[in-house]
Amino acid sequence: MRKLFVLLLWLILAGSALAKEAPTVAADPVLEKRAMALAEELRCLVCQNQTIADSHAELAVDLKNQIREKLKAGMSEAQIIDYMVARYGDFVLYRPPLKASTLPLWIGPFALLFAALAGLFYYILRRRRSTPEQPLSEADEARVRSLLDAQEERP
Repeated sequence: MRKLFVLLLWLILAGSALAKEAPTVAADPVLEKRAMALAEELRCLVCQNQTIADSHAELAVDLKNQIREKLKAGMSEAQIIDYMVARYGDFVLYRPPLKASTLPLWIGPFALLFAALAGLFYYILRRRRSTPEQPLSEADEARVRSLLDAQEERP
């Protein structure tokens, strides 16, 4: 019993030792709300499928802190976004603008879908043409009839 108690105590303490510090938040709730709204517009460069507001990666936490600092310094949201784009490129935007360099991001999924549908259509057409229907021979037809008759006789 004592060993079980020590083991449970050790597990509890080990979990708290691995815990991370809570992310810093701005003292001003209005500033924090602006920072989080802006963080929702930027993509985590580590996770790539999350906004930096949702990510817990170290880079995302650092970017959120940079946003807070720049907002405290008096920069506007547009200036901060321009700074992030200048530093990390259009990829940092969760909704990148439609321009020549981001065209594959916007058209790519539709092009892949179209290519997949065209390939499927081609495969079906080719399969239909390569397997023409042939009538059964008399021996095969007689065998099918005998199998069906045997099936009907079963209870």
